[in-house]
Amino acid sequence: MFEQLTEKIEQVFKGLTSRGRLTEENIRDALKEVRRALLSADVNFKVVKSFINNVQEKAVGEEVFSSITPGQLVVKIVHNELVELLGGKARDIDLPYKTPTSVMLVGLQGSGKTTTAGKIARFFSKRGFHPLLVACDIHRPAAARQLEIVGQNAGFPTVMFEKGETPLEVAKRAALIARQTGKNLMILDTAGRLHIDEAMMDEAEELRRGIQPDLVLLVLDAMTGQEAVTVGEAFTERLAVDGFVLTKLDGDARGGSALSLREVTGKPILFVGTGEKTDAFERFHPDRMAGRILGMGDVVSFVEKAQASFDEEQAKKLERKLRKDDFNLEDFRSQLAQLKSMGPLDELLSMIPGVKKNMLSGLKIDDKATARIEAIISSMTPAERANPSIIDGSRRKRIAAGSGNNVQEVNRLLKQFFEMKKMFKRMKKGKMPSFSGF
Repeated sequence: MFEQLTEKIEQVFKGLTSRGRLTEENIRDALKEVRRALLSADVNFKVVKSFINNVQEKAVGEEVFSSITPGQLVVKIVHNELVELLGGKARDIDLPYKTPTSVMLVGLQGSGKTTTAGKIARFFSKRGFHPLLVACDIHRPAAARQLEIVGQNAGFPTVMFEKGETPLEVAKRAALIARQTGKNLMILDTAGRLHIDEAMMDEAEELRRGIQPDLVLLVLDAMTGQEAVTVGEAFTERLAVDGFVLTKLDGDARGGSALSLREVTGKPILFVGTGEKTDAFERFHPDRMAGRILGMGDVVSFVEKAQASFDEEQAKKLERKLRKDDFNLEDFRSQLAQLKSMGPLDELLSMIPGVKKNMLSGLKIDDKATARIEAIISSMTPAERANPSIIDGSRRKRIAAGSGNNVQEVNRLLKQFFEMKKMFKRMKKGKMPSFSGF
């Protein structure tokens, strides 16, 4: 998401920052290009007009022209305006601890509500809540079954609807079950349609009045562009939603919905979904998103992902092993598993300032290759993992057979491992590492 917009804006800023002096004409020409870039990204035209006017008003001020680096100052102004456009500061989501607290998810069919229910449950379970998923879509048994599967995969129980129940009756029964079982957070997955209709809205309004949820989230598909904004307006008007969850940000969406929602509806984006897995979900940070749009990266999110995935005690232990040249295949397997848990490698690297999309081709972690490496290492004895140098020809044949691979694959892994150890030695001595063999 945002790749095309980022590339176009970067080209505009490259022209600005290369100039020693700026004029009103320079700035106006640059902002015309920014305007075109925003419109081509499917940003609402009224939002674009207001945004450009705000930037231009500040950019043609005396402060810019008297600055030592006028081009950089214009970039800063654009960045600040983007942050405001996206909602300013990230919103804290403070749910009350009661029995039960409730979060109601609404939205159209296909927006990703059911998957989001599992993600929301996981997000709040890390904050001390004990979630219970509730299937309030009484019209589509398949949707309820999907929610149950999501719950099973994530480790959360699900309350299914019974024949003849209304969504409000399902929710009230779920609240009773929550009190009996010690669950203090209900995630209500409501019915959706392919388009907005009165029956769906009436049903959602009745559920909202009857349960009085602590948080109402509208789930929107980022891939639908300005349609998401239209849906956002309609639901905000009828249901007074508290904010939005924008899904499929890992897709090819142009980004217009993210840049338009807050300005058009007055409600913030609170969460974003970036993949199918339940951990591909995070709070929305306007400043970080603005930085990524302008090609400045998102180092804070990168660090947070690393902190969430890597155990500090394990990291210290690994550092000691590297210093003593005691890094073995068990350590390698452990680090590989932690790296996988952080998410796709190309997505992580895209958060680093200066890393362009065209630099990331071919850097996706191949799940099959990773599984193959893990299978090979698991087929070794503890002694072999601790000291790979003892693995001779007969051991390699046994390991290959045990892992379902051929001997060449085992040889390749061992060669790469020993090359890695050499690289660590060179780095300890302050020499540049050689990456031959990788």
